[in-house]
Amino acid sequence: MPKAHAVSTPEERKVRARKIVSYLKKAYPVPETELVFTTPIQLVVAVMLSAQSTDKRVNLVTSTLYKRYKTVNDFANADLTVFTEEISSITFYKNKAKHIKAAAMMIRDEFKGTVPKTEAELVRLPGVAYKTAHVILGELHDIWEGIPTDTHVRRFALRFDLTSNTELTKISKDLEALIPKKDWKYVNNGFVLYGRYVCNALPHPCEDHPLTKIWPPAAERWPKAK
Repeated sequence: MPKAHAVSTPEERKVRARKIVSYLKKAYPVPETELVFTTPIQLVVAVMLSAQSTDKRVNLVTSTLYKRYKTVNDFANADLTVFTEEISSITFYKNKAKHIKAAAMMIRDEFKGTVPKTEAELVRLPGVAYKTAHVILGELHDIWEGIPTDTHVRRFALRFDLTSNTELTKISKDLEALIPKKDWKYVNNGFVLYGRYVCNALPHPCEDHPLTKIWPPAAERWPKAK
């Protein structure tokens, strides 16, 4: 867990969060996933596959997979044994295969083949929780009704003392309370890209990194993966 120190006040967290997001908005002005997809259901599947996996690995798998699977029906009608093998290089591939097929069947049967546009509907899909639902809403529909928290967002929220929680959805709610809704769209993708290309998860000197300059104590805070 992060190095012990006095917990910031809510107002201190709010000021710090807004400074951080101001940087992310300038550095990454167009929120856009690095997952590769062509159709809406392919984005849903890619996001489901990306849980506890890297976008690079997902894109490697889907570069071949998506030549065969393009529509909701393609995924709903997939042979589960074959499909499971096709995604076997992804973490937790067996459960993900079951969830993807079941989610596609529900989209086909209950939502007339269209990916839902609300959190309440999306989280009914097997394998879809708060984080996945809000990535889908933002990427597909430009609806930003929540802040998705993945490993990158969790890491920076803890490093910059923007939350006292470690559970992903609770972190999302804490961030949503600190950041104006108009800026929610910049948080997930901003932290993801910053974490991949500027400040990775392994402890390293980062005093000169842009966000650490905003709050220097972050240089000594390296939260463990959950």
